[in-house]
Amino acid sequence: MDYSAANTTLWTVIIQLGLISGAVLLSIFLRQKVSFIRKTLMPIAVMAGFLLLILKYIVKAIAPDFTLIDTQTMEILVYHGIALGFIAMSLRTPPEREKKKGDLVGLRSGAVIVGSYLVQGAVGLLITLLLSYTFLPDLYKASGILLPMGYGQGPGQANNVGTTLETNGFAGGRSFGLSIAAAGYLVACVVGVIIINILAKRGHIRTAAKTGEQMPGADFFQDKGEIPVSDSIDKLSVQIAMVAIVYFATFLTAFGLTSAISAISARLAKTLNSLIWGFNFIIGAALAILVRTLLNKGKKAGLIRRQYQNNYLLNRISGFFFDIMIVAGIASIDIEDLSGLWVPFLLLAVVGGIVTWLHLAFVCKKVYPDYYYEGLVSMFGMMTGTISSGVVLLRELDPDLSTPAANNLVTGSSFGIILGAPVLALVSLCAGGSDLTCWLTVLIAVVYYLLLLPLVLKGTRKKAKAAEQPEGKKTDEK
Repeated sequence: MDYSAANTTLWTVIIQLGLISGAVLLSIFLRQKVSFIRKTLMPIAVMAGFLLLILKYIVKAIAPDFTLIDTQTMEILVYHGIALGFIAMSLRTPPEREKKKGDLVGLRSGAVIVGSYLVQGAVGLLITLLLSYTFLPDLYKASGILLPMGYGQGPGQANNVGTTLETNGFAGGRSFGLSIAAAGYLVACVVGVIIINILAKRGHIRTAAKTGEQMPGADFFQDKGEIPVSDSIDKLSVQIAMVAIVYFATFLTAFGLTSAISAISARLAKTLNSLIWGFNFIIGAALAILVRTLLNKGKKAGLIRRQYQNNYLLNRISGFFFDIMIVAGIASIDIEDLSGLWVPFLLLAVVGGIVTWLHLAFVCKKVYPDYYYEGLVSMFGMMTGTISSGVVLLRELDPDLSTPAANNLVTGSSFGIILGAPVLALVSLCAGGSDLTCWLTVLIAVVYYLLLLPLVLKGTRKKAKAAEQPEGKKTDEK
């Protein structure tokens, strides 16, 4: 075997990971030393992605024939990163407070998240449909569906769905989706900070960010009943092994499904197979939850003596893969693909941010009445960026994470996977880009949103009536 630099298969991934690591370390240094950058609260991974993107085009301008950033390798890292990150998250054992019966906040948070997807999707499709009927007749009509993929779900899903649209005829669909995801990070980090400052000046909130403060729960590395930190095999190795075996099972499941569909109908396979592979992280998350449930049942039955999952390490593993995914996703954007798409891109980015804020301002007041601004700001950060950007904004209001807002992002995402299953069908429906399927998708999104709305508003009317009831009347009834 050739171990030299001539063997690109051997060294390309290492070189690209080295560039990503260098960009991350440089971003950390810039964030610590440049006050302006620090005040923007832009996540390190986002900054590193933009640094690599700028570097890519500087090198391209100087040496057009030299490729520094390998786009294909970056796409591979994005694709696998989102699946591995979600598997690690789904393997975690839920805290005791999440196991309490009758607590519907997690479910309602999932409804808020999926409702935001539906609003973003309907608005995005309306924008691109109207543009295709007026100023841009050649615009791919279904391109607006990338708004919830980029804003609501981040670069991983924007990359997957954008690639699917590209195979259906949308030239530059992948870069368009990734660009919307990058714009979402800017909205979350820049606009989110501006909103926090405005709320603080108006006296609605009190900011209390503490630089260098340790995240709560970081000390709880070893929980009761877990396997030892270091035995015949390292504890981290066990966590990685569980994530890897679930991902291998994900591959086998997707392969089995697509093979069966291909055997049944080649036409059906053309429509569904790319979606199955594109949404592999959903399969991975479902299998991880199944594994977690089986391990828990085995422990209760006495078949398993120790708890093998460690939430702290699984959080670190998911954070690692999500950071890699974010940097690689932004770095792999091809700005040339946006040629002729700047108008829809800017409209989707601006209108998407405004509509997301207005929608969340309404529903968060109903779902999180006791910590409205914490719930609103954290949800806005997540629904335009990722969970990490939501937590970053939240810590400006709630540095100790004493409110349930941070936990709602996680539990809501879990319920969102279940409630959001029809959203995947909507993406599949409009992927072809025809007028009929796009308008039908908008209609179904509106109907599904109206079906979710009672869950979001649950208990609101009762609370309002209780608040309006005179004190004297309550005393008399007693």
